[in-house]
Amino acid sequence: QVQLVESGGGLVQAGGSLRLSCVASGRAFSSYDMGWYRQAPGKEREFVATSPTSSWSVRTPDYADSVKGRFTISRDNAKNTVELQMYSLKPEDTAIYYCNARNIFSQINYWGQGTQVTVSS
Repeated sequence: QVQLVESGGGLVQAGGSLRLSCVASGRAFSSYDMGWYRQAPGKEREFVATSPTSSWSVRTPDYADSVKGRFTISRDNAKNTVELQMYSLKPEDTAIYYCNARNIFSQINYWGQGTQVTVSS
C-alpha cells in the first residue's frame, strides 16, 4: 500500500506557473505508475499526466491534450516523489489536483487528498 501527500497548490494569475509535488510513503515506489488528475467544480475527474515506471519497460510520460506543451511531469525514484511543473496557466486549469499511484501488478489505484489550484483571469 502507498500513501500520497500533495503540496504546492495555490492562487496564480493567468500566464503564471506553479509546481505541484507528491510524496509517496511505502515501499516499491518503482512498482507504481505515477500520475496527476484534476477535478474542476461540477466536472468529473480527468487525466492530466502520467509518469510510468521504467523499471520493467521503457515508457514515456503522457499528457492530456489540454496541457501538452505547458505541463511537465517528473519523478524521482530515490526520493519517492513525483512533480508536476505547470507553465502558462489558464483559468480553465483551475481544479483540485490529485496525485495518483497505480500498482503495475495489481492495477490498484491510490489517491492523495488533493491540492487546490486556482488561476485567476
